[in-house]
Amino acid sequence: MPGSSLPPLVEPAAELTKDEVARYSRHLIIPDVGVDGQKRLKNAKVLVVGAGGLGSPALLYLAAAGVGTLGIVDFDVVDESNLQRQVIHGVSDVGKPKAVSAKGSIAEINPLVRVVLHETHLNSENALDIFRDYDLILDGTDNFATRYLVNDAAVLLGKPYVWGSIFRFEGQVSVFWEDAPNGQGLNYRDLYPEPPPPGMVPSCAEGGVLGVLCASIGSIMVTEAIKLLTGIGEPLLGRLMVYDALEMSYRTIKIRKDPESPKITELIDYDAFCGVVSDDAQQAAAGNTITPRELKEKFDRGDTFALIDVREPHEYEIVKIPGSILIPKDRILSGEALAELPQDKPIVLHCKSGARSAEALAALHKAGFADAVHVGSGVLGWARDVDPSLPTY
Repeated sequence: MPGSSLPPLVEPAAELTKDEVARYSRHLIIPDVGVDGQKRLKNAKVLVVGAGGLGSPALLYLAAAGVGTLGIVDFDVVDESNLQRQVIHGVSDVGKPKAVSAKGSIAEINPLVRVVLHETHLNSENALDIFRDYDLILDGTDNFATRYLVNDAAVLLGKPYVWGSIFRFEGQVSVFWEDAPNGQGLNYRDLYPEPPPPGMVPSCAEGGVLGVLCASIGSIMVTEAIKLLTGIGEPLLGRLMVYDALEMSYRTIKIRKDPESPKITELIDYDAFCGVVSDDAQQAAAGNTITPRELKEKFDRGDTFALIDVREPHEYEIVKIPGSILIPKDRILSGEALAELPQDKPIVLHCKSGARSAEALAALHKAGFADAVHVGSGVLGWARDVDPSLPTY
């Protein structure tokens, strides 16, 4: 078996049954994996956080590989927009809890795998209890608050975890393990000591993601998991792998320990730490937020106002509120678009779901547009509560 800088994470199971030998024969005839490696996979307990874009291929391939116990943390339900990339779910699963849907797909691939469902919102109160029983964590979440939570919980428990991230055409993967036995342990905060400012990095829901990118990054995450569990190869510990699908290029960046990174001693309020929206945006939105139905009432009364859509042009092409004018948020935040805004009538802002319009609202208040308001749930709320015939995304 080729050398690895890390020993196998899991002890081998006692035996493989005749059926398991037949099922995993293509692994068994690889000298690097063999019977010993497959027994370790059988004995392994892996927790996947999120059964979405990255969790879907990860769960499928972990199950196919013969990982004995798979835990799934997810409290969301399957939506039609998920099917473009979340391949563990199907049309008949729309409306079902993602964890339940994923369990069904896993059973079809490998009924020998034990699946444990954690249908809950992962938070500082339950993360340590959920993580404690697993050998390895795979983090496929798409928000910074959960990423820091996963990291800190893994550090406190001494657990290794594989992290992946996707956006549009680019993906990243690394392995973090503060207590790695080779003395080269790192954690996510060594790569990203602090979260970006609220609104600076759009989510996949705002910026989009090429569906097949999930398969590319998810399969690399599973590869790293198998290497760690069986003790083969050189894991991405201390290295960040960056994949660009448009260039079809992979590059690896060395990550070094941040000597100024504070020691993690407890779990904190990660929503407050990361800030879904900035303090200025929260203050601006307080008392200056209207609902989609209140916006409809403004139209029905014939009120005079300017409805400004602060999303991006490609989003505006998908769906728009009739009568809205497109001025992207960044043009407002930079001050470039302020001269285009009317001075003689109130301004109503909206975006997809309310976060970006709150940031733009704060900028307008500072620029003197004191009576500006925003629509709290954006165009999604309008499509839900006022005009269900409109498409959503």
